[in-house]
Amino acid sequence: MRAMRIGIDLGGTKIEGIALADDGITLARRRVPTPWGDYEATLDAIADLVTALETEVGETGSIGIGTPGAISPATGLFKNANSVFLNGRPGHVDLSRRLKRTIRVANDANCFALSEAVDGAGEGYDVVFGVILGTGCGGGIVIDRHVLIGPNAIAGEWGHNPLPWPRADEYPGPACFCGQNGCLETWVSGTGIARDHEAVTGAALSAPEIVERAGQGDADAEATLQRHEDRLARGLAHVINLLDPDVIVLGGGVSAIERLYQAVPRRWQDYVYSDRCDTPLKPPVHGDASGVRGAAWLW
Repeated sequence: MRAMRIGIDLGGTKIEGIALADDGITLARRRVPTPWGDYEATLDAIADLVTALETEVGETGSIGIGTPGAISPATGLFKNANSVFLNGRPGHVDLSRRLKRTIRVANDANCFALSEAVDGAGEGYDVVFGVILGTGCGGGIVIDRHVLIGPNAIAGEWGHNPLPWPRADEYPGPACFCGQNGCLETWVSGTGIARDHEAVTGAALSAPEIVERAGQGDADAEATLQRHEDRLARGLAHVINLLDPDVIVLGGGVSAIERLYQAVPRRWQDYVYSDRCDTPLKPPVHGDASGVRGAAWLW
């Protein structure tokens, strides 16, 4: 029998589960709706999903869970989850009791970074910085295939640092849900691209629509993408100056913008504190499956 790892990705609208063999081969994969706002029903849905995966494969496995928040080292309770009904609750403890075994829990950006570090775009690199650019903006650090958590469980929380080297028209920046202004999340996420375009042009477009129009020669859309590329370059230059990772991997919807992988490294040369910067910037190998795969790789 092959050793099996189960990964669960707890999202706001769906809960996805995967069973992986030791070699990374997918043995089973399922998803169910998230019972939004119902703590007990969410735990039951996760437990039922684990049971279904194990029944399908015919063996039990280790269990890792990726969540939008983290477990507070101070209280042992969930914090920072946008599934707010989890916050302040000992979800991992209650799940362990339901499943009758120890589980491991990590932030979803950490799971993304781990997945890509193990057998994705970051495979073979010692230090991997993974970035999720979607509705929000998250980050995770993996060193020698181990997630760096930190004493406050916020290692890699890159999106809630300020936009570096802000221009006069970028300060103090948009209000962020965390209570600060000008966080990177408000600028470089997909939501941030759309907000910036509307603020400058008055046109309400999604990030994919802006990319499409830029490809058709729309000058306003092109200008929006160029502003985004420069802001993303500034933000990642801060990471390189501080951490100097061996590779940076982008995930989330924004990672599908192909021009970023040439334009951003070209621009960050102006901000990295070195005579040259050879850090590769890569798209993900596993796409939207990276989160659930990374949860499985927590073991």
